[in-house]
Amino acid sequence: MNTTSLQAPVRDFRVSVSDDVLDDLRTRLRRTLFTTATDPTYWAAGTDPDYLRDLVAHWADGFDWRAAEAALNAHPHHIAEVAGTSVHFVHLRAARTDGAPAPLPLVLTHGWPSSYVEMLDLARRLADPGGHGGDPADAFDVVVPSLPGFLHSGPPPGTFTREGVAGIWHTLMTEALGYRRFGAFGGDIGGGVTQWLGARFPGEVAGVHITSAVVSADFEADPPTAEEQAYLDHLAAYDLDDQGYSEIMCTRPDTIAAALRDSPAGLLAWIIDKYRDWSDCDGDLEARWDRDTLLTVATLYWATGSIGSSFRQYYDYVRHNKPVPPVSVPGAVTLSHEPANLNYPKSLAERVFTDLRHWSTPRNGGHFMAYEEPEQVARELREFFRPLRRAGAKG
Repeated sequence: MNTTSLQAPVRDFRVSVSDDVLDDLRTRLRRTLFTTATDPTYWAAGTDPDYLRDLVAHWADGFDWRAAEAALNAHPHHIAEVAGTSVHFVHLRAARTDGAPAPLPLVLTHGWPSSYVEMLDLARRLADPGGHGGDPADAFDVVVPSLPGFLHSGPPPGTFTREGVAGIWHTLMTEALGYRRFGAFGGDIGGGVTQWLGARFPGEVAGVHITSAVVSADFEADPPTAEEQAYLDHLAAYDLDDQGYSEIMCTRPDTIAAALRDSPAGLLAWIIDKYRDWSDCDGDLEARWDRDTLLTVATLYWATGSIGSSFRQYYDYVRHNKPVPPVSVPGAVTLSHEPANLNYPKSLAERVFTDLRHWSTPRNGGHFMAYEEPEQVARELREFFRPLRRAGAKG
């Protein structure tokens, strides 16, 4: 993706779903045809039909979208024209305190089937630590973009690669917002984007913090240790049971997108299946996710018609993504607690991050850790970035 552009124009944005769209959505929900469970064990074969039936009923007749919409619009939303596409982002400027150092800008990047919604609680804590029991000196200017093709952001200008998104984010932060230096955080796709930010732009990126397990693509010069190979074998075995969703999105995204674009119940089932599998919830989805948040995310995907375009990163992944080169800027890993990361060795992260300064395995908070454990992640980010702060952000 070409990110050499002039100063990018930024405009204000509000989340707004028309009554016609909401009326059509409720009609479709009330007419949903449900399946029966393939396996009598609860959720064993995917999203449980009885659970889905109950959640769809609440979406149709209990969920208050207008209240959710108002809560979203309590945050400052913007659209920037960057590198040939429209980038939606929430921008929370730090709560300023007399005598405190200038806040460090920080970009937070989500994954799939995630959204900026899942970063908002964390963002508030980072922008106003004093209002959440922390030190005001740890405040950040927080930028939470929507990935290209997700929700309010336009599609990527060409193929979707994590390196390309990193280039777009760099332009967003340095040209559109005028920051000279910033930090980056993310997990899943966002973790890949965050690594590429550190690898490509060490002059502007103060440090990178991820919650994802990372694996070097180059073991030829330095073969994996026994501990590393045991983890790689575990991951391959886990993927055999989990990867069905990604196989179809990598190979036939338009086929599944047609079904999900026409059926909001199908869309919801597709999303919450991964929320339950990957969250640190012991099989109880609502132990981590309140229903209104689940339905807020689902309504945004439905109203923007972006579930199909969110698959682009899967379809383009094998064809166009390159391995991340070694990341030399200060790095941090707060490893998510999920089955795919069981017994992940620190040495694999050290193969990618040549200056790994922070390593944490809290065993609390899964794939969506920023949403599941926002205070935990806020503390880890403050701790990691505290010694990396210095003047350099646009006031």
